[in-house]
Amino acid sequence: AVYAPPDAPGRPDSLKVAVEAAGIPVFQPPTMRAPEVYQQYIKLEPELNVMAFVTDILPQNILDYPRFGSIQYHPSLLPKHRGGSAINWAIINGETKTGITIFWPDAGIDTGPILLQKEADITPDDTVGSLYFDKLYQLGLDALVKSVDLIRDKKAPRIPQDESLAS
Repeated sequence: AVYAPPDAPGRPDSLKVAVEAAGIPVFQPPTMRAPEVYQQYIKLEPELNVMAFVTDILPQNILDYPRFGSIQYHPSLLPKHRGGSAINWAIINGETKTGITIFWPDAGIDTGPILLQKEADITPDDTVGSLYFDKLYQLGLDALVKSVDLIRDKKAPRIPQDESLAS
């Protein structure tokens, strides 16, 4: 199943459209913290949560429920640029490298152990859009697939984030 934010007025979520076309159930609760969402979720008996473009703080019981846990995509080399404007701050700060992190989310904001990271160059002409769509998006998709493979093969690391580098 896929959980996604409610559709914006006038345009359905493109992920929702693709998932429904594949015959996969889609749920769009206003918040993941509602008790009825958890009851619906556990009936699915998930083995792994794979999270990308997270717009809601998930309760710990959902993060911990699957037998293999939860992994999440983030568009920075964590612990640098935690939070919602990671791509923006890498550009604003004049950095020449960024990347993506697949991590094991915990109760904090982008604070769980790292599973996998991939780097990308930031060129002088990059914008948030070019960096995300031309570089980080595909890098993240590939890293999520690799991460699931590592979990399946019982080779997925849990590397603690260096809190001295957090921003």
